[in-house]
Amino acid sequence: MTASVQPVSNHRGHLETQGLSVSFGGHQAVREVSCRFAPGTLTCIVGPNGAGKTTYFNLISGQIPATAGRVLLDGKDLTRLPASARAQAGLGRAFQLTNLFPGLSVRENIRLAVQAARQGPHRRGFNLWSIANDHTALNEEADHLLELVSMTPLAVSTAASLSHGNQRKLEVALMMALDPAVYMFDEPTAGMSADDTPVVLDLIRTLRAKGDRTLLLVEHKMDVVRELADRIIVLHQGALVADGDPATVMASPVVQEAYLGSAADAGVE
Repeated sequence: MTASVQPVSNHRGHLETQGLSVSFGGHQAVREVSCRFAPGTLTCIVGPNGAGKTTYFNLISGQIPATAGRVLLDGKDLTRLPASARAQAGLGRAFQLTNLFPGLSVRENIRLAVQAARQGPHRRGFNLWSIANDHTALNEEADHLLELVSMTPLAVSTAASLSHGNQRKLEVALMMALDPAVYMFDEPTAGMSADDTPVVLDLIRTLRAKGDRTLLLVEHKMDVVRELADRIIVLHQGALVADGDPATVMASPVVQEAYLGSAADAGVE
């Protein structure tokens, strides 16, 4: 069962993996995964624990090098580039574990991300601290992002003092500040309270509704997958075993019995 998502626009964010593979010792964690992802689509990546979902994400974003295969973004080969260069090229990644400046305030975290994304006169080389307070536009944009993630009351709190759920929301805000062509969310609602989860899901819905970004989502909660996904790909033992629209993939006896099991009915993987 396969499905090919064709480009829907001329926007940036056409991501492709070609035969992407990685081995650790004698274990092949990802096995020749070839997929294309286009702007305006949200793809959920599912599979049993240990299926290779996060490893596949790590290969795309550059956290680990591939043993074989390629990663392409808008036709540019990113395979040999480090994670930082891939981020500059347009790959945005939110992790299972938050990746923040713990000693800085929430507002400072976001403002630095806004500064890093700015070009021209607002970006003085690599000295991100040189314009900390003298550009109103930077602070206004940071404040706007604070509102989007419902964190304005926590603006002066340090990132380290936040609850896990609020740290996840802050990391989403940082990724939004960088305005990447591709958004990659690795279990974005993991560990979140019932109050925090809707905020992050609404942000993902908003990004999807814009129609000019490519969204990839690793998610264990099958109710979230059913609601958000335009497409589902299923990994098992590192290999791509199913790829298609949610109804087709979820209805497949092979997927239900071998890869999702009773979790397809329970709402979790």
